Amino acid sequence: MSEQTTYYEAMGGHAFFDALVADFYRGVAGDEELRAMYPEEDLAPAQERLLLFLEQYWGGPTTYSQNRGHPRLRMRHVPFAVTPRMRDHWLEHMLGALDRVGPAHDLHPQLDAALRDYLTRAAESMVNSVEGQAAPMYRQ
Repeated sequence: MSEQTTYYEAMGGHAFFDALVADFYRGVAGDEELRAMYPEEDLAPAQERLLLFLEQYWGGPTTYSQNRGHPRLRMRHVPFAVTPRMRDHWLEHMLGALDRVGPAHDLHPQLDAALRDYLTRAAESMVNSVEGQAAPMYRQ
């Protein structure tokens, strides 16, 4: 990767991130427990938000911030009880998507490792509850 190339470009740009997020949401759609955390009947808006967020995070267009402001990931997830079990479901689908999409897009092993590390740390940071406990904003 040259000094002029962003991670976004080196990973394959929009085509890579679009394929990754689409594959991930196919998994979410079929996972009853994880799907229950998505209040919208149509997953397309959530899919678009994740796509824009990941593209921006990795050096692509800043459309996410232009449309939604600062990501504030933890704050945006406060309405949901993100338990270790939900983290594991999320990671199962996201890393599974990366297993399928990465090779199809010739993702370099170092970039694959960096993305896996980020996704794992991000998922861990979203945990805000334990099994059977309400989401933080609903606790008394």
